[in-house]
Amino acid sequence: MSVPRKLFSPFNVVAAGLLAVSVLALQAVQRTPPTPEPPKLELTERQTLKVKVYFTDPQVQTLKAETRTVQVSRTNTRSVAQAAVDVWARGPYDKSFLGVVPTGTPSPKVYLRGQHYYVDLPDAYTKLRYGASGERMLLCTLTRTLLEQKGQDVTFLVAGQGVEALGRMDLTQPFTAGDCADQ
Repeated sequence: MSVPRKLFSPFNVVAAGLLAVSVLALQAVQRTPPTPEPPKLELTERQTLKVKVYFTDPQVQTLKAETRTVQVSRTNTRSVAQAAVDVWARGPYDKSFLGVVPTGTPSPKVYLRGQHYYVDLPDAYTKLRYGASGERMLLCTLTRTLLEQKGQDVTFLVAGQGVEALGRMDLTQPFTAGDCADQ
């Protein structure tokens, strides 16, 4: 004699519930997502500012300042500093001055925390093979260009990492305007 089975046993109820949840989950996964709204483009007005940018003389002995015009969409200190460094990387207009990096070398990224600048030099700067005076001039022209805007000191990084030196130049301490005053 066989025992009649209950239709609504606890096992059957749980199994039916799991089947229903899995069908709903399958439908939810197969549903096409809504098309996102494209972002509204906001054209920001660019402002023109004058900045002092430092280069070197042809003998790589003294700093030479050149006033340049930059356009920025925000006039905060970091944006102006980045624009000044971008101009620095492109080189001087005055032919009696010497650019510190070869044409086409990417410009460093500039960050600001309080009164302290952080300059992230691209890895290409480690391959420039400058002598001690060239390396010092590279760091000092950047330092003086940035500290013209505002700020207390400049810490240099290479490819996002803190390094001890760039060639012969010690990078363990931040550079101040006084470090480059004798140029």
